[in-house]
Amino acid sequence: MDGKGKKVLLVYYKLFKPGGVAKVMTTLANELVAEGYKVEILLLMSPRPNFYPLNENVKIHHIDTFSHWAWKICEFNVKWLRFIPKIHNINAYIHHIGVYLMLKKWLKKNHQNYDTIISCWYKLSSFIGVMGREIAKKTIAWEHMSFTSMGKFYSALAKRYYKNLKCIIATNKPGEKYYLSIGKRSQTIYNIMDASFEKLNYIPFAEKKNVIALVARLDAEKNVEEFIEIISEINLPERWGVRIMGDGTCREKIQYKITHHNLADKVRLMGTGNLDDVKNLIIESKICCLTSTAEALPTILIQAMFCSNVLIAYDCNYGPSDIINENNGFLIPLKNKESFREKLQYLLDNPVDLERLSHSSYMEAQKWKKDKILEQWKKII
Repeated sequence: MDGKGKKVLLVYYKLFKPGGVAKVMTTLANELVAEGYKVEILLLMSPRPNFYPLNENVKIHHIDTFSHWAWKICEFNVKWLRFIPKIHNINAYIHHIGVYLMLKKWLKKNHQNYDTIISCWYKLSSFIGVMGREIAKKTIAWEHMSFTSMGKFYSALAKRYYKNLKCIIATNKPGEKYYLSIGKRSQTIYNIMDASFEKLNYIPFAEKKNVIALVARLDAEKNVEEFIEIISEINLPERWGVRIMGDGTCREKIQYKITHHNLADKVRLMGTGNLDDVKNLIIESKICCLTSTAEALPTILIQAMFCSNVLIAYDCNYGPSDIINENNGFLIPLKNKESFREKLQYLLDNPVDLERLSHSSYMEAQKWKKDKILEQWKKII
């Protein structure tokens, strides 16, 4: 333990739902407490139970941004102005007026209580960059979204104000390169995996089931509808099945495609799962797929390696290229359905190579253990 009582504040929206940011943020908080840091979290909504286990020594503060007048305007718009094109996008900007004002008020009052502030989303980091030197100089922007997905407004804010921050942490090398161009200091720190994955031994191929797994939000950028199309075009062996874990706005469309392609007996939507559910799925599966069109660092691929899975994913911006190589699977050019289909079919038709890659994928996972990653955080905090 060498945190020596340093106080760290992590800032994010919510922890009551499953999600990549909530998971890695909770994991980092727990690890920092174990290292002797005093960790607190500021959430931008009223109290709700946490989805992921959080050390009891982590103190949580809440700002109910949905009580602000800006949100009341959003509610009015949804009720009476739904006919306006992109009203939900407009509301997102209006709501964040309240987020900015309430966050600024809280940090102005409390920032002196912390040695380091870690902002876990680009919108919040952009706001903090505007708030003045005393707050910005102790704030680390922890980027979980591709810099190409910020949108024009927040991208402009980042370019102008990120240089006021202490540091920008990217989760992939292209992100680091970009943030170095707009900030004085940036580096790549990969996400810490949950300890329960690191402790896993190699899972013998014979003990696994003939399952292809995909774990993702069922939203447009995860591109799961295209994954269903790929499955419909392969020759899936009789004893193989597909399991999709996650939920989101595209669930009904995905279910329609499953039914349309007569895949109901092969493809199962499992809904939202907790960490144990995800772990159990990829412990059983032999292949883990991802068809996202945008990522930052897809943690599920790393978790799948610890569970002895072979990986197939699109080379989207950004993240999969930092993870996938010839030792653990196939990186497919973005939106190249034919190549994705061919590589998946190859694995299904060649069990010897599938087993070989399963073992080498597990060995590759050992490079992602937490010790090195945690040391990087400790140096910058």
